[in-house]
Amino acid sequence: MTAKIAFQGEPGAYSHQACRTARPNHEAVPCRTFEDVFAAVHDGVCELGMLPVENSTYGRVADIHRLLPESGLHIIDEAFVRVHINLLALPGTHLNQIKSAMSHTVLLGQCRDFLRTHNIHAVTGADTAGSALHVAQERDASLGALASELAGEIYGLDVLARHIEDHDKNTTRFLIMARDEDLTRRAERMMTSFVFEVRNIPAALYKGMGGFATNGVNMTKLESYMLDGSFTATQFYADIEGHPDDRAVRLALEELDYFTSHLKILGVYPADPQRP
Repeated sequence: MTAKIAFQGEPGAYSHQACRTARPNHEAVPCRTFEDVFAAVHDGVCELGMLPVENSTYGRVADIHRLLPESGLHIIDEAFVRVHINLLALPGTHLNQIKSAMSHTVLLGQCRDFLRTHNIHAVTGADTAGSALHVAQERDASLGALASELAGEIYGLDVLARHIEDHDKNTTRFLIMARDEDLTRRAERMMTSFVFEVRNIPAALYKGMGGFATNGVNMTKLESYMLDGSFTATQFYADIEGHPDDRAVRLALEELDYFTSHLKILGVYPADPQRP
């Protein structure tokens, strides 16, 4: 039986493309929301879940970091996927006929220059592939969709313009989630992701971070976000290079633990070869 990997969005979404790139032997299963992706993996409907966490142009994907700690799942891999944005339209349509283009708000923000140059009005859609499906169903020659070429293939649309993103290195980072934790050292270059809350003492964050500096551990990401809508309750998400069994990482985490009220490892996984 073919293993399955869940993703958020309609078939043809960039997360679908990421599934094909990173797990070509898995059957990609579309889900309506990120919560549905977590549920599909948690309940055993799918073995893995593909989740976008940040884009090099637009920034982090909202809600993902909030959902990760309570999902009950573990990060087992990451994938950096080059995002090429294409203008899709009904077969036979010409570029000068397009007056509006629909896509997810994240994608609309990644190709402002092209839309402005061609005087195309941006229309917010539920997601990229869903916008392509909408264009195919509406049969309106003045409406285009900004999506992947995969979406064009699936919904029978022509590509009027390829690779129209504002930045030529536009890339999305995805995390691959599983029910079971895997702490084995599976590559020379490993990553560790975790969340933590600092204790209510002066300079707790500053002191907790000191252990990574003194032990020479490279922290590639540190982000904060509020818990339960409270301005006083903050949780931090971090990615570091290394494995918890590495002496330097172990010492750094031990020092951080002293200054935290909560520390949770989300995953230990190989660094993607495409990682900067």
